[in-house]
Amino acid sequence: MTDKVQRLRLTFARDDAARYITHLDVMRMWERALKRADLPAAYSEGFSPRPRIALAAPLAVGMTSACELLELTMAERVPLQRPLSALPRQMPSGFRLLDVQEVPLGLPSLQSMLRSASYEVDVPDPRPPQVWRGAIAALLARDSVPWQHMRGDELREYDLRPLIFEAELIDPPGPGIARLRLRLRNDERGSGRCEQVTRALGAEADPTRIHRLHLEIEEPQIARAAYRTARPDD
Repeated sequence: MTDKVQRLRLTFARDDAARYITHLDVMRMWERALKRADLPAAYSEGFSPRPRIALAAPLAVGMTSACELLELTMAERVPLQRPLSALPRQMPSGFRLLDVQEVPLGLPSLQSMLRSASYEVDVPDPRPPQVWRGAIAALLARDSVPWQHMRGDELREYDLRPLIFEAELIDPPGPGIARLRLRLRNDERGSGRCEQVTRALGAEADPTRIHRLHLEIEEPQIARAAYRTARPDD
């Protein structure tokens, strides 16, 4: 196992060209990009050492995002401008590196600090805005929303309501389409799914577009001076 001397947090976007790439292929892409960019990643132990790469929340196939978070553990210190300039040249179409930040090595895992995810969702539905707003108000006013979901051959039963933090109707992109902004739980207690929320709101069709806007993480109280950030326009 290589020494861990630096922890970098990357923010990147996944556009339409990358919406059908699986989580496994995304991880392979980052491994190749690190190697080709000649960045000194720390590696895991075992018979097949892998670069220490961690995503906050894998994006489902078919979605796009403006806020994906990934952390790299480095075996040597590098200036932030080095990955910021080297990695984009090794990333395929549909991926854009937005930010590189150095964070303290002692932080908990990125996934364990995740609290919620926000989305913009388009769903085909002919109902007028006032009906949608009424459905949203009624759903948020409920104490519980019993739900059933098939996962493989297993029927899962749970309460959907604690997974929904916020929901609002925003300006639609065109007639017959409802556009929603949703903030859903995403932590060890569960992860909200946009298509389940739109069904609970009365939509008969699944969303045609789901775009992740923001991932909320909750970090321990560590001095902000420990953080350094670089962006493409720096």
